[in-house]
Amino acid sequence: SSVLSPQSLILVCMLSTAYMAHFNAPKFYLELKNNTIQRFNTVVTYGFGISIFLTGFITMIGFFTFGKACDGLVLNNYAGTDILMSLSRIAVAVSLVFSYPLAFTGCRDGFMDIAKIPMEKRSAGTLNVVTLALLGVITFCAITLTDVSFVLAFGGATLGNALTYVYPALMYRAVVKQQERTEEQMGVNVSLASAVLGIVMGIIGARMAILKTGGGH
Repeated sequence: SSVLSPQSLILVCMLSTAYMAHFNAPKFYLELKNNTIQRFNTVVTYGFGISIFLTGFITMIGFFTFGKACDGLVLNNYAGTDILMSLSRIAVAVSLVFSYPLAFTGCRDGFMDIAKIPMEKRSAGTLNVVTLALLGVITFCAITLTDVSFVLAFGGATLGNALTYVYPALMYRAVVKQQERTEEQMGVNVSLASAVLGIVMGIIGARMAILKTGGGH
């Protein structure tokens, strides 16, 4: 029954954050050697496959070890004197430092697109100002929100579900309509149903994350 309870959607929302690579997909495709669709699909398959395996394995080990006492950042459950876990903390820090620019670049480019800043005006000075401003806001939020599990759950319920379920369905529908591919209407309907499911899961997951943080039930 616990698997089917609304609280299980907190985990589902957390898992959504593990696969939010959509914003960098065009850049990865353009920078891929011999960038054919087949080769890109191979890269995506292996990348997501490895990510699914590692995420599932680490989640399973953490839960089997600490159960409901598992912290939002499982490394916090281990003693500070544990040498292997200390090395793991260092590895996580290194991973964050070197992978952060990949995610941040997509965030910055998306922000400038929303702000309708034309490409010819995106000078080095403009990029520096936008970078510093966004970094300031993000760093402030990171200092203020210390519960990693809430950040992952709420972020996954909102942005994660939007990027995974909603936006792809809307873009697919727009492309089919623009190109008048009437034979794909069934696929559009399935995509839209998936988007509705994502919205429902997102609303419930966000609510459960807020209640869990506030100590509600």
